[in-house]
Amino acid sequence: MMEPIYVIGHRNPDTDSVVSAMAYAALRNALGDREFVAARLGQLNDETQMVLDRFNMEPPLLLHNVRTQVRDLQFDTPPVLNAGVTVNRAWSVLHDDTKILALPITQEDGTLFGMLTRGDIATFDMYSIEHPVADNIPMFNLLSSLEARILNDSSNIFDSISGEVIIALPRHQDSQIPLHKDTIMICGHQPELIDRALEVGVSCVILCGSALTERYSGTDSATCILSTPCDPYRAARMIYQSIPVSRVCQNGELVHFHLNDYIDDVREQMLQSRYRSYPIVDEQRLVAGTLSRYHLIRPKRKRVVLVDHNETSQSVSGIDQAEIIEIIDHHRLADVQTGSPIYFRNEPVGSTATIVATIYQEKGLMPPPNLAGLMAAAIVSDTVMFKSPTCTERDTRMAERMARIADVSLDELGYSIFSASSSEEKPARELIFSDFKEFHIAGHMIGIGQITCLDSDRVLGRIDEFLPIMRESMQKKEYNMILLMITDVLKEGSELVYLGDDDVIRQAFNVDVRDNHVFLQGIVSRKKQVVPMLSLLWG
Repeated sequence: MMEPIYVIGHRNPDTDSVVSAMAYAALRNALGDREFVAARLGQLNDETQMVLDRFNMEPPLLLHNVRTQVRDLQFDTPPVLNAGVTVNRAWSVLHDDTKILALPITQEDGTLFGMLTRGDIATFDMYSIEHPVADNIPMFNLLSSLEARILNDSSNIFDSISGEVIIALPRHQDSQIPLHKDTIMICGHQPELIDRALEVGVSCVILCGSALTERYSGTDSATCILSTPCDPYRAARMIYQSIPVSRVCQNGELVHFHLNDYIDDVREQMLQSRYRSYPIVDEQRLVAGTLSRYHLIRPKRKRVVLVDHNETSQSVSGIDQAEIIEIIDHHRLADVQTGSPIYFRNEPVGSTATIVATIYQEKGLMPPPNLAGLMAAAIVSDTVMFKSPTCTERDTRMAERMARIADVSLDELGYSIFSASSSEEKPARELIFSDFKEFHIAGHMIGIGQITCLDSDRVLGRIDEFLPIMRESMQKKEYNMILLMITDVLKEGSELVYLGDDDVIRQAFNVDVRDNHVFLQGIVSRKKQVVPMLSLLWG
């Protein structure tokens, strides 16, 4: 499955940003590039939600950031072993593939139990030499490792064995070999010693390549009697190799990572530990693979297409960690940088949706009616019903073409859009920040919100609600100035509510100011009129 390419608009998305992402993703997928996914960077405003509902379209994916995550890395996927598997089996896996640094060990339900390395097995092996005691080894494991069979009568049931392991090599006097109930005795052709062991009631007798197999076959005894083709030394070692890996591996408070963890955080945790390999788990704590330091050297980054913006302050969080492969925009060039050449389409039109609709036309594709209706609505919204100075003849022509495909009236659509965007029921904070952007102009930090409506006087009546919220945001974000444009479609102008230096507003727009607001006739565009005027003033 191919990794998705996210098509994303700017923060605090407006209708043009959301629709352009949806339309461009649909275009690329229609051309055969099926991994394109439309996304948005915030909650939908009332206007955009109304437009989506009207044309029966689902909103794009809500994307919080594009920081590189563990799931984006090409991590290792070694075999995953159950906690009951023998040490011998685990060693075979590690021996056969020297590239494997560690094996994830899981519980019965597949969730993470521990991690096993070659060092863990070696440490256990050395410990068993100094402490030759086997504890509660499952009989099934022992039979498998020793290639053994039980000689006892079928009525004798043995689930596991325990005891001190003794290799009873033939001596001048076998009677001198100490035996007790907690003994696992490994021997050869030594009938007298075996009989004495059965008399004592040792835990287990293991016959190595002995001709005495038939003699003890069917013996009814509390002592487990096994026959194996292994020599005594190998049999002794394989007893310890029969132990479940759960007793050998590292477990408890393991340092592990989740698929959704960010590599910035992963690096920090790795610096505080010294493991060569770390387990990765998914949302259900099921093992997904293992991660090592070398996986972080050149991480695979998320791929994105930016639409309706090319400024990092307006883009998705973590954009510096993503790979930008395309930009489709109609704003000024800003500060987004790329590591290699990309497809960059920037045109002086009133709406990004106009550019996307043009690409449809260039490719000989006709968007479906509901998507055409969305693009018509986006153009109407961003050009303020074609009254914005950013509006071009192409915007008007393309909006009319999309409206014909969707069989809608542009006038009726426009009135619906701007009635929804300034609903009296909406909280003041939502009105201010539903279409809000930050700008960096000649060392000044400024925030500009915009409400497009059909009755600016009614919205301006809430100025006493707006100013405290704007003042709070200005202090919190350390803006030099904060503006709220209440753009009236019918008056073809904007009430400008502001906090900051009165002289800046006076000089930039050549108006008299009072009471933190002023009407600006003919000013309806944030990017084409307000920002350029401030840029000219501040140089």
